[in-house]
Amino acid sequence: MLTSLLRAAAAATALSTASAGAADSTRANGAYAAPTIDARLTLPAPADTVAADTVRRRPRAIEYSDWYYRRLTIHRYASYAMLPVFAGEYVYGQKLLKARTDAVGGRGDRISDTDRGIHQLFAGGVAVLFGVNTLTGGWNLYESRHDPSGRALRVTHSLLLLTSDAGFAATGLIAGEANHGDVSRARTHRDVALASMGVATLGTAMMWLLHH
Repeated sequence: MLTSLLRAAAAATALSTASAGAADSTRANGAYAAPTIDARLTLPAPADTVAADTVRRRPRAIEYSDWYYRRLTIHRYASYAMLPVFAGEYVYGQKLLKARTDAVGGRGDRISDTDRGIHQLFAGGVAVLFGVNTLTGGWNLYESRHDPSGRALRVTHSLLLLTSDAGFAATGLIAGEANHGDVSRARTHRDVALASMGVATLGTAMMWLLHH
């Protein structure tokens, strides 16, 4: 029994000596194996980096000039006057169209100069209102170009009113031809005017109902 224990101790001593010699030989040859770190282990990020990642940028304040609000007030009141002027132009335009149709068919007298003058007065009112609103609205649209709030609504409103502007310009050109007594051109004049009124009313109603 004692003999077996002595032999086991001798074998362990020899193994330890061999391992130490191999390690010494490895260090002597310059090939030292550094301890490895598991790549799956990650170090926590520095506190300042975490803080920087979690801080949100503050939105930039949008400032408007005093003249922006003055133009907006003018624009708003001009839009309020637009619908009554549309109504007056339509009523007297229909009277002129009926009188012209009757005159061509031999069923009525000539067109009343008074009705023609009132219709032209309403048409001039439309031109003035759209000129004022195109100027004030376009200027304010430019000043609010950096404000993302309500931008889609403002742009849509502007496009609709510009389309209506073009329609009323075409209405005026057609009116010049309709004055020569062509009933079909007079009807086209009325239809283009009504379409332009509808587009303008839609664009205005959008701002009244959706803009806050």
